Amino acid sequence: MSRFSYMISLVRDGDYLSFAVIILSTCFVVFCCGPIHEFAHAYVADKCGDDTARLKGRLTLNPFAHLDFIGTLMIFFFGIGYAKPVPVNPARLKHPRRDLALISLAGPVANLSMAFVSVWVYYILMAVGGSNIAVGAVAYFFSYAAQINVMLAVFNFLPIPPLDGSKIFSAILPDRIYFKIMQYDRYIMIGLMVLLFTGLLNTPLSWISNIMMKFISIIPSLIFG
Repeated sequence: MSRFSYMISLVRDGDYLSFAVIILSTCFVVFCCGPIHEFAHAYVADKCGDDTARLKGRLTLNPFAHLDFIGTLMIFFFGIGYAKPVPVNPARLKHPRRDLALISLAGPVANLSMAFVSVWVYYILMAVGGSNIAVGAVAYFFSYAAQINVMLAVFNFLPIPPLDGSKIFSAILPDRIYFKIMQYDRYIMIGLMVLLFTGLLNTPLSWISNIMMKFISIIPSLIFG
């Protein structure tokens, strides 16, 4: 069942709470996770000497500066989508290949940072007032925030064009191999979309994300139990 069909079935069955949770969680991805991810790209690009993103108004946490209309609709209806890519001019970078890798790395690192903070907030809330329904609900939100940010980071670390991982990986690839791969980036992207829509990537992505969640939860879980 597709995400859209599932949402319709929830409304039809009167499960408005689950429907609201899906809508709110999707809004969190669209208006918080995505914009911070793109802002991180723009910030590092600016620090590396390329002010293109700043001149185009992308060096901001305003979510509307980063939204892509089609990508946003895809997230709501299919659970898979994208934000507006941050423009980067390699000619303005001091060390193009290295800096492109750093710019690409910034997005997933921003997601992991949000996940790390969210995990700590979750454990603190559960320790001080987890038995309270309201506090428990807020704690659950931060738990979800951590999980979704880890999944976004893991997904973007995949070394597949046009994901961030491909640009990070390119920094260590010989030019000949890198440019050969980029000749087929459009076809690789189509293959990636097929894997996503058929769910074939769900199991490996979930497995890696679970390992990452356990890793960033080690210290707060030891402190707060």
